[in-house]
Amino acid sequence: MNLETKKSVINKSQKEFFEFLLDLNNFEQLMPENNTKFEVDGDSFVFGLKGMPEIRLVTKEKQEFDKIVLGAASSKLDFSLTVNINTVSENTCETQLLFEGDFNPMMAMMVKGPLQKFINTLTENASKL
Repeated sequence: MNLETKKSVINKSQKEFFEFLLDLNNFEQLMPENNTKFEVDGDSFVFGLKGMPEIRLVTKEKQEFDKIVLGAASSKLDFSLTVNINTVSENTCETQLLFEGDFNPMMAMMVKGPLQKFINTLTENASKL
């Protein structure tokens, strides 16, 4: 299952936004309002949203200034969340989130809507920084 957000303009340079996301504590600012838990542990963080199980994301890949890939810490659910960052100007950049998950059709049908809403919220909150 592949999901993506619309591209969103961020009022930070590409380098600033990349470095902002490298500090996993900053992801708490991007989380939806219904966030019930957020804890950083080294190169991973765990978060919980009302009505959903807790999820731990681990930094899998960093491509300096233009890409960060987060992935599931558990082998039970195989998915990744890629943050692409492109320069627009000296003080602004553009970001887009890509979600890739390997789920059975029934699971995909159940999680597609909530996941799309979740990644859209992350992008919208990033544009408000």
